[in-house]
Amino acid sequence: MTNMTKTITLPTVPREFGLYINGKWVAPQGRNLFERRSPAHGVPVTRTIVGTESDLNIAVASARTAFEDRRWAGLTGQQRAEVLLKAASLIRERAEELAMLETFETGKPISQSRGEVLASAGIYDYAAGAARMLHGDTFNNLGDEMLGLVTREPIGVVGLITPWNFPFFILAERLPFILASGCSVVAKPSDLTSATTLIMAEILTKAGLPDGVFNVVTGSGSTVGEALSHHPDIDMLSFTGSTAIGKRVLAASAGNFKKLSLELGGKNPHLIFADAHLEDAVDGVIFGFCFNAGQCCVGGSRLLVEKSILPKFEQLLTQKLSRLRVGDPLNAQTQVGAIVNEKQHQIIHDYIERGLKQKARIVTQGTMSTSAEGLFVQPTVFSDVTSDMDIATDEIFGPVLAILPFETMEDAIRIANDTIYGLSATIWTQNLSTAMRAVRSIRAGRVWVNTTISGGPEMPSGGFKQSGIGRETGLYGVEEYTEIKSTHIALGPRTHWVS
Repeated sequence: MTNMTKTITLPTVPREFGLYINGKWVAPQGRNLFERRSPAHGVPVTRTIVGTESDLNIAVASARTAFEDRRWAGLTGQQRAEVLLKAASLIRERAEELAMLETFETGKPISQSRGEVLASAGIYDYAAGAARMLHGDTFNNLGDEMLGLVTREPIGVVGLITPWNFPFFILAERLPFILASGCSVVAKPSDLTSATTLIMAEILTKAGLPDGVFNVVTGSGSTVGEALSHHPDIDMLSFTGSTAIGKRVLAASAGNFKKLSLELGGKNPHLIFADAHLEDAVDGVIFGFCFNAGQCCVGGSRLLVEKSILPKFEQLLTQKLSRLRVGDPLNAQTQVGAIVNEKQHQIIHDYIERGLKQKARIVTQGTMSTSAEGLFVQPTVFSDVTSDMDIATDEIFGPVLAILPFETMEDAIRIANDTIYGLSATIWTQNLSTAMRAVRSIRAGRVWVNTTISGGPEMPSGGFKQSGIGRETGLYGVEEYTEIKSTHIALGPRTHWVS
């Protein structure tokens, strides 16, 4: 990546993008365009096509043709790996461009965008290796006259709907694994943050991905997303977003019994036991609920603290939060950037007001910015919270933390599991037995001990309960996009059924 420290300026003219179908751009000229304004600055940064159901149908047909003629599915694991490795290299070459577009559209700090882009390149590297490890099984225990084979085959054409909070990184946690399996893809990124997905389509073509294997149709969820969810020629759908929309996707899949992979909402607990290293725990808690301005489905928005250390923990939390840098995401020193749009900004503000009305106590709160130039929220921490308060039960998707005390391990587990969600959890303790009892008892797809929101593509991700179904990343993430076929091969003469 070149010149990562240069001064970044906002574009004077928004960058326009077309659709990407069958290896070619569909030009934006003459089409209805969606203009995206920087949530931190209020200026136009990108324009993308408002796609239609007709556009979606053309893309699905292209993906179906590419799958059926086996231009990608018929290649070896090594050949697929070579394309994914080349894509990783090209991501690194265009990393600064990708990071700037990510920051312009999402409002996240440029340092975070740069880190996510480079981490995404590493995921493509990993998926390249996974493409070569996909395998079946044999059964040599069926007697001398029978051999059994179990093979994995790509499931077909996959619909991929990605969210606005981590548009490039979540794409990287899905797309290379889908491609490693041999499937073809039609992607619909969020209309708020489409640019980097479109650039990724261009990168993959340059890396050698055959035309039609990866297609991108931009537009609204109500039009393009709905059509993709219902489409009879989509064999599987991967959706990342809210639980409410996930339920609609689940209902839409019934039309042709699509297989689904859903990563949905979370109301994730941090459990702080009295023996925890408090300085580390405080830092982890702040990172957990402030990372990406709290717009992170695995972030920790419920803080469960053992009652004996609660006053000290609140004091340390307040002191450290005062040093958090919230502001212009184009400043490399910024840690917390802007909220994605006015609607989400207002939702967060409303939850803070509801917390006050329901008699929660504010431990610390910064000033809400409602200037025309940016949508910012200072991290807000509530204590004296009970499990029936809205700030304790609802996914707010902003930097708002609810503190709930506990006295015993049993209390902590009960409160942690008292939610419809089960996406992630974080445990802070120096006692191995305490940690493992909590790990085994908490119902969540990902659990961290003495760290949070960390790890790489080697391990699977996904949720329990209403946080989703299926698993992404790791070898599981490739296998998720395959069908298993059992084959019986007779080796000896047949004993005739009819004499």
